[in-house]
Amino acid sequence: MTPELASSISIFVLALLVGFEVISKIPTTLHTPMMSGANSIHGVVLVGAILVAGLADDPLGYVLAFLAAAFAAMNVVGGYVVTDRMLGMFRGRPSPSANAASHSASEASRSANATSHSAEASRTPEVTRRGGAETDDAKAVVGLAGAERGTSEADGRPSTSGAAPPRPAASPDSRRPDPDEGSDR
Repeated sequence: MTPELASSISIFVLALLVGFEVISKIPTTLHTPMMSGANSIHGVVLVGAILVAGLADDPLGYVLAFLAAAFAAMNVVGGYVVTDRMLGMFRGRPSPSANAASHSASEASRSANATSHSAEASRTPEVTRRGGAETDDAKAVVGLAGAERGTSEADGRPSTSGAAPPRPAASPDSRRPDPDEGSDR
């Protein structure tokens, strides 16, 4: 063993011991933040891999330099990703008033869509036929359109009773799906 190699090994062992002592004094809750910061700082390893790649002169050297650069880049990117996730835990959640405002805005847009859809259906009811007979869906559209205009379903003339005809029952296919339906809770 050469004196230079022995000196390098002893420095490496001393660095391991000092590193172990320093890390053992850090509280457990700070290990993850410390490691994410260390990973992001390892850009120095990436610079070293690029410098070694410049010295490579055979295919094995190129492959090893590429692998070193790839792993160093993953380490740096992973450090930033972990740090971002960790900092995300400390970000404030949206206030309940902001959630209520977004909820009321979504409800308003849903009711506007429903109103525009029913108004469009009353202007242009489409009748589909199967074998010469109107389908139940087409009857429902015509019946709803007549009820909105105050006309009778049969002939389209204004109703004399003053009351709108009863609305047809919704078919099972046209009702809104229940989000809890079919769940195993």
